[in-house]
Amino acid sequence: MQIIGKAKKVTIYIGESDKWKRKPLHIAILEMLKAENCAGATVTRALAGFGAHSQIHTASVVALSADLPLIVEWVDNPARVDRVMPRVQEMVTEGLITVQDVDVTFYSHRGLRHLSAFVPVQDVMSRNVHTVSPNTPLAEAVKLLVDRVSKTLPVVDEQGRVVGIFTDGDLLNRVSVLATSATAHLTRAELHAELQHLRSTDQTVQDVMTPNPITITADATIPQAVALLLEHDIKRLPVVDSGGKLVGLVSRVDILKAFSAPLTAEAPRPALLPGRHATVEEVMMTQIPAVRANAPLGEVVGLLVSSVQRRAVVVDDDRCVVGIVSDGDLVKRATPTERSGIVQSLSRRLSPERPEQYGLNRRTAAEVMTTPVITVTPDTRLIDALQILLEQRIKRLPVVDADGRLIGLVGRGGILQALGQTVANSE
Repeated sequence: MQIIGKAKKVTIYIGESDKWKRKPLHIAILEMLKAENCAGATVTRALAGFGAHSQIHTASVVALSADLPLIVEWVDNPARVDRVMPRVQEMVTEGLITVQDVDVTFYSHRGLRHLSAFVPVQDVMSRNVHTVSPNTPLAEAVKLLVDRVSKTLPVVDEQGRVVGIFTDGDLLNRVSVLATSATAHLTRAELHAELQHLRSTDQTVQDVMTPNPITITADATIPQAVALLLEHDIKRLPVVDSGGKLVGLVSRVDILKAFSAPLTAEAPRPALLPGRHATVEEVMMTQIPAVRANAPLGEVVGLLVSSVQRRAVVVDDDRCVVGIVSDGDLVKRATPTERSGIVQSLSRRLSPERPEQYGLNRRTAAEVMTTPVITVTPDTRLIDALQILLEQRIKRLPVVDADGRLIGLVGRGGILQALGQTVANSE
């Protein structure tokens, strides 16, 4: 996983002879953190020290078998630390645990991790999943999406079985309020009014959810998950046990992060990409939605709704990249009048019928685009492009030639498909 920015550092002081279920405690802690898909941990053996019992332990020549202090350090994002900490506290019956807020300024991977074609989904899935029931008030579920608590809410029955799924796409297509991408930029008064409207309708999640969603079992393989994600053009899959009960959620990003996770001594990396899909050029899209910087917003909206990428690259007269516009950029930077027309077009997937009515011809792509833009070249290694996408939390990268001219676009989906094919053929 990626940890850039605010994080927490957990330091655990234990003894070398401490055990957990007949296993050395430090090994048990490492194995548990790894099973929880944590970012990584390090164990350090001290030369000397004393703890609560005030007994000094040393590593002198005459006492090589002494019960020396061990320090386990673990740095991760705050949400994961909060989730896993109860497990740590349960295991450390004697010792000391401290938690500090830290800033992670650099987190580099050594290389692309090898994943066997038989690695199960449960090894990479997210286990901390927010859920709702069919009878959950719609306003409550909408607020979870708006507050970015989760981008996808599995809908489960009283037995914990998956009966539906509720996403920001359901908001956009089926609900009378703006989608999550839009409501994130509403004023508090506007958002409060929208939620009050939903409460007054007495609608529940069952009224708008997608029923009988595509799911996958925890013991299914990563190539099987990749195939389902690509075949159905979805980003996340609820993970269920043999009885259909929810046990996790696996996304495109979860799988891509697993490929780019740090390598360990226990898992040396064989060549995952032996001449196959090694560079961006081999997986990039060449049909790219592009507009000039002076294109009116109405033209930009029309291009986005007709493009599966839901973004357009902004170029100058020489086709050099000067910016990029996504549907989120449009909503975020639109005026209230413009936003109304934009959201209607995005929800209907149709170009604006009367762009002048919403003032969409008064401003240009240059006024709403994101700039500067991170780009890659055709010979950029696939692993490097993947790491940029994950670290910068972006979905697609423009590909440019030596003169900076746009020639392609590479995204998470293309890389996922390439890696999935490679893994499936690697055994």
